[in-house]
Amino acid sequence: MNKSHMDLIDKAVKMRKEATETLIQTWIENKIYYSFEFWMMAALLVVPLIILLIKIDKSKIFHICFFGYSVNLLSFYISLVGLNLGLWGYPFQLIPAFPSFSLDSSLVPVSFMLVYQWTINKKKNYYLYAIITSVIFTFLVETLFLKMDLFKIYADINYFHRLAIYIIISVCAKGMTTIFLKLQKN
Repeated sequence: MNKSHMDLIDKAVKMRKEATETLIQTWIENKIYYSFEFWMMAALLVVPLIILLIKIDKSKIFHICFFGYSVNLLSFYISLVGLNLGLWGYPFQLIPAFPSFSLDSSLVPVSFMLVYQWTINKKKNYYLYAIITSVIFTFLVETLFLKMDLFKIYADINYFHRLAIYIIISVCAKGMTTIFLKLQKN
């Protein structure tokens, strides 16, 4: 390996570490945990999970939860890429080292899980309702989050990019779940 390449990698890792330390320090110094926004992010983590515990179809719990786990993973990885590329950010974080924790681990997966469960139980077209859910998240939820400074968009990202991301997540999660259900039957 080229020494200058390794030097650049070492520099990038150091810069990422410093950026994370700055976020943590800012979080502590500004006492983010006393802010309304912090508690809003806490509610966005806890409330959807409580709703899920009440509403989940217990007879399909592993099926629905696998789908939700797929949404969680895809959402987390896409958020991580967007954060690393400086495309968007989360000014009020529940946990500074996990900037999108509340949204990627609860609000988004639970919302799509409940839609997925409803479409299965009612024999409705999942893709249609996933697109409707994606539109709601993009144009209503994210607009509200932007106004509340819970989410910030940088660069040339617009609502249609964000809509595409939600649609990709919902379609890929459904595809992954379908593949594993077929593997389970075999």
